[in-house]
Amino acid sequence: MTAGPMNAVCVFCGSSPGADPAYEAAAQATGRAIAERGLALVYGGAKVGLMGQVADAALAAGGEVFGVLPRGLAAKELAHTGLTRLEVVDSMHERKARMADLSDGFLSLPGGIGTLEEVFEVWTWGQLGFHAKPVGFVNVAGFYDPLRAFLNHMTGQAFLKPMHRDMAIFADTPQDALDAFAAYQPPAVDKWMEREQL
Repeated sequence: MTAGPMNAVCVFCGSSPGADPAYEAAAQATGRAIAERGLALVYGGAKVGLMGQVADAALAAGGEVFGVLPRGLAAKELAHTGLTRLEVVDSMHERKARMADLSDGFLSLPGGIGTLEEVFEVWTWGQLGFHAKPVGFVNVAGFYDPLRAFLNHMTGQAFLKPMHRDMAIFADTPQDALDAFAAYQPPAVDKWMEREQL
């Protein structure tokens, strides 16, 4: 399986702004970088926190922004009403599946457990060979350093193969992450198939 053309990038990120102003600046830079490359932004559809910042920045730079929001969150008036398109779906499961279908790569900014849950799910799908799309983390102000160390620990303990660990791209800037996405080559073998078995 090979990676296809890059037309849209999904961004997972916090629904709060976080404690460090660098996080909001990085969200804005990510939205701009995606739009300036002629890519569409796909995200969770909310107007709050880093989610709203990344969407607003992409829109301000002339980009297309597609949001996918569960009905329960839309009812709480969290929906961003200025998007190119906002889809309201029935469940979180539907939301994540729709975002994955619309996207050619997945980029995580700082966030909480929802952000981690989303990125780990799509990374797992890639590990299993269900897609060949890149997955990455913008490591703003060292936010993802502990996660990177833990992934290396998992690899050292033989719970994660080095080739699957290497699927996760860590970059200091959204521009570097998008450059790595453009050059991404998925592993040649899936989670259980060893090269000698091919």
